[in-house]
Amino acid sequence: MTTDRNDLNMGMRCVKYMIFVINFMFLLTAILIVTVGTAIGTIFGDFEYFIDSHFFSPAHLLVAIGIIMMFVSIFGCVGAVKESTAMINIYGVLLAIVFILELAAAISAFALQGQVKEMVRRTLNESMANYNGNPSVEQSVDFMQQVLECCGVDSHKDWSFFLQPVANATESDVVVPESCCPPSTLKESCIPYEYGCLDRLQWVVAQSAALIATGAMTVAFVQILGSICAFMLARTIRRTKSLRAARRWQLQQSLGIMTKPHNPSYTQMEKSEKNPDSEMYLPNSPSVN
Repeated sequence: MTTDRNDLNMGMRCVKYMIFVINFMFLLTAILIVTVGTAIGTIFGDFEYFIDSHFFSPAHLLVAIGIIMMFVSIFGCVGAVKESTAMINIYGVLLAIVFILELAAAISAFALQGQVKEMVRRTLNESMANYNGNPSVEQSVDFMQQVLECCGVDSHKDWSFFLQPVANATESDVVVPESCCPPSTLKESCIPYEYGCLDRLQWVVAQSAALIATGAMTVAFVQILGSICAFMLARTIRRTKSLRAARRWQLQQSLGIMTKPHNPSYTQMEKSEKNPDSEMYLPNSPSVN
């Protein structure tokens, strides 16, 4: 009996440790998701004048998923400590809900990838058209061209449609902002960057969306496995607790039989009361007559 009880305790301990390990992995994953979502949100924020607002949604959703995962992991650990089948089942359901949210983030990020090129071309043209009239737009365009080391949409010649040429300028001379020129050439004649900003900004946005989609799909796959494991662990806890109860009942029954009082005289008296004077013959008995 002691060996069986030790086996049950060891099994429950293994279940607890397994839940703790799974939740620790989910906690690390949640921190990673929050970090990635925050980093991509910051990148999009640096180029906010060139990115539509709905492109920020997958990054924000990824951060929200990471925060939810942290609370779900803590909830799972509490359920393991209390050996609560109900809490572990709720934990599995919460993981399934997080899986659906991650799937939504991945699908939206994949869908946005097809809209990147058209959006970037439109926003670049709009920003360059408002370059001289809006200081914040001017600062954003300069920042983009300096960071990405590019000029114009497809090339530096695109600025000829938005900036007025200087006096006595030839047709080949194109006026460009100083941000189009490498810092080393500013003191001399400006040599604009060779590449336009369309391809480079498109690559940044598309790669960020792909990172969100890939990361969300990978974590979603791990989440659904975690949800299945949670339901299996809840079943294991229920079975282990049932075996404990069965062992406890058997122990109580065996102890009850061993401690039950035994009185032979009382038993003999019961028999004599059931058949009183079974061997006595009276004078009026038919057998005597």
